[in-house]
Amino acid sequence: MSGAPDILGRARELVDPAIASALGGLGEELRVPAEYHFKGRGKGTRPALAILSAEAMGAPSETAVPGAVAIELIHDFSLIHDDIIDNDAERRHRPTVWAKFGTGVGVVVGDALHALAFEVLLSDPSPPRVTAAKNLAEAVSAMIAGQSMDMAFEEMPSVTLEQCLAMEQGKTGALLSYASSVGAILAGADGEIVEELADFGAHMGVAFQAVDDLLGIWGDPERTGKPSGADLRERKKSVPVVIALNSDTPAADELADLYARADWDAGSVDTARALVEAGGGREHTQALARAHYDLAVSALDSLAARQEVVGQAVEEMRSLAEFIVGRDF
Repeated sequence: MSGAPDILGRARELVDPAIASALGGLGEELRVPAEYHFKGRGKGTRPALAILSAEAMGAPSETAVPGAVAIELIHDFSLIHDDIIDNDAERRHRPTVWAKFGTGVGVVVGDALHALAFEVLLSDPSPPRVTAAKNLAEAVSAMIAGQSMDMAFEEMPSVTLEQCLAMEQGKTGALLSYASSVGAILAGADGEIVEELADFGAHMGVAFQAVDDLLGIWGDPERTGKPSGADLRERKKSVPVVIALNSDTPAADELADLYARADWDAGSVDTARALVEAGGGREHTQALARAHYDLAVSALDSLAARQEVVGQAVEEMRSLAEFIVGRDF
């Protein structure tokens, strides 16, 4: 069985040429900033999950490539727009698209990647690809709703943990759920198997986002590619912050007062970080990440018990799951 680095490398060898081909069809004014963005893209976990979900059905890896390309295009469209919304000028130690080429270019390039994802899937409108496109549209709608909730939280005086989790299930969970099941859809798997794979991905999404929220407060900038405490500086109501704000502790009141202040001094981020930890935000978010990771693994165990499912591919999904969320929790 391959480890996560080998799985990711194998997926990139399959998917990267197809992404390059898709981007090559864009006009130069869109292609140049799009290619610039993709040169700094991440590890490609979503395409790898798509490939593995096809292999779990006994289908050739290539079966999943259109879905893998589509999910990566959608993911990167969301990143380009998120950087504009959050006013982030740097991602993975490089200027973001809007910072390098302008805000208008960033908006339009993101739009182009969104449209291109559906073009890739529907270039061959076979029934599995039409189903994959339909499910992608639903996942994108859920992601956008989650992003909208995240933005609305900035103006809300209080946010519950349930609201925060619903936001993250949409913003992050929907695309990971789709990535984990699209290969099986393209391979013609039955609906029950697709649903179990989607369930695995949805729980992975919550676990991943919970860990990402931890890194947004306590992460090393060398690893995250963003300044230390960036989420606190932007007053984000991420899971650790929401847990602390609702903790009914002295730290909760102090953190609420600090978040309400318009001007932060040089020590405000460190103060906020300490208050979030004192309010249980770090400990309980780690527990939440572990709980959803365990639920994701349970879904894989259910899949592995099926006679029609290829066990090695499921084990590689498990290995990739540990790699994705096994960061500091």
